[in-house]
Order: sequence, then structure tokens, then C-alpha cells
Amino acid sequence: MSDELVTYELDGPVALIGLNRPDKRNAINEDVVCALRDAVIRAGEEADVGVLFGHGSNFCAGLDLKEALARAAGEAPRPRKRRRHSWHEVFDIIARGPIPFVAALHGAVVGGGLELATAAHIRVADESAFFGLPEGQRGIFVGGGGTVRVQRVVGYTVMADMMLTGRLLTATEGEREHIVRYVVPTGDALDKARELAAKIARNTPDTNWRITNLLPRINDLSHDDGLFMEYLNSNMARAPETAERLREFVEGRAKPLVAPGTQLD
Repeated sequence: MSDELVTYELDGPVALIGLNRPDKRNAINEDVVCALRDAVIRAGEEADVGVLFGHGSNFCAGLDLKEALARAAGEAPRPRKRRRHSWHEVFDIIARGPIPFVAALHGAVVGGGLELATAAHIRVADESAFFGLPEGQRGIFVGGGGTVRVQRVVGYTVMADMMLTGRLLTATEGEREHIVRYVVPTGDALDKARELAAKIARNTPDTNWRITNLLPRINDLSHDDGLFMEYLNSNMARAPETAERLREFVEGRAKPLVAPGTQLD
């Protein structure tokens, strides 16, 4: 395993980005954020899909509390000027950048780890995963975009319960609350995430960009404005590959869709 805080591997069109502080349960500090930013930007330039995962026994246990304590105690130097929160910047590059991301989750996915996971577009958990927002019990508040991103995924009542009581959700409960879309046996999350990423990579880059950038913005609009943006999008110029894919379908050369569980000869 590399000594780097964040590992990076390119597997064909898929970039594999791994948090690499297993002895700290992949807790996030400012150095990790900087390394993650570099990896995510690189993936956007040379890959079609990204996969986020954690080395060791956990995806991410959230904020590095030693760093948080230094700030709370006034021991960390304060910047001369206010600037955008580094976590917000990096997580937004993941959520609304040039490529889709799949998160492979196992073990602890709590606090900032859950905020990072919800920046991804598809989330896969194995049965060891558990989810929580323990900031309330630490005397702090979410700061990595959770008030927006996590709340939009699970809703206010679920997020309030998790923060007020410290409740932890199992992988099955996480699926029920829409934190994850897939639950797989322990140890299989990364393989499933890579499988999904390879499938997503077969879409056109333009289509993937519209799904990950237009859909969330349309969701924030009124009904009429959303339909108007959809109309504008549907009338934008398309890549030449779009016409070829439509021609394949019309001429019967495209792979047919089948219902889940259908046995193919």
C-alpha cells in the first residue's frame, strides 16, 4: 500500500481514488483534503468515471478530531481572509464536476465520511457499513456540506434524529433511507462499485455530464423553470456519437434491454 494520504489508480476509463489513513480510520484533515482535490481533478481530466473507497477497515470516520480540537482551542492559525471551506470546494468538484463518481462504502461512514459519500452519485455499501452524524455528541456541527447534501438525501427528520441522538444506521437501514442504492456482502463493495463504474463509462461523456450536473440543478428549480431548462437541454447540440447510438437502436444493432433476472441464452 502506498504511503500517500490518497491513492490513485487508472483502470481503463475508471479512476480509483482511495483514502489512505487506515490507522486513523481514514479521518479527514486538511492534508487529506488537498490530496483528494488533486486526485479528483486528475480523474476529471483523464477518466470517464471515478470510484471513491477507503483503505483498511473503514471508508471514513469523518473529521480528524485532533485538528478540530486545535481549531476549537485557538491553537491553529486563522487565515487572514475568509475563503470557501476546502471541503465544500472538493466535494462540489465530485458532485458537480465533469465525471460521475461511485462510492464503495464499508465500516465507518460517519460525520465527514458521510458528507463525502453523499457527494458521490451512486453509493454501494457492504454489510459492514454503518452511518452516523456524531457531531452533536462532540459539541460541533456538520461542516462538510451535510446540511445541504445529507439532508437532501435522507430528509430533515432522519438527519435530525441521527444528529440529536447519535443513532447509527446499518447498511440495510442506510438503503431504506436512500443513503445507498446497493448493499452487498462484506468485502464486495469495491468490486460492485467498479462494476457499476465500468457500466457508466459506456455512456457518452456528454450524457453522464448532463445527468450529474443538470438533474440536481433542475431539482432546485420551480416546476415551470425545470421544464424550461429540460427543453433547452434537449435542444442543445449533441455529440456525433449520439446519432450513431440512436441509429444502432433504430436499425436493431443495439443490445436489447432485458428485465432484471432474465436469463439470456
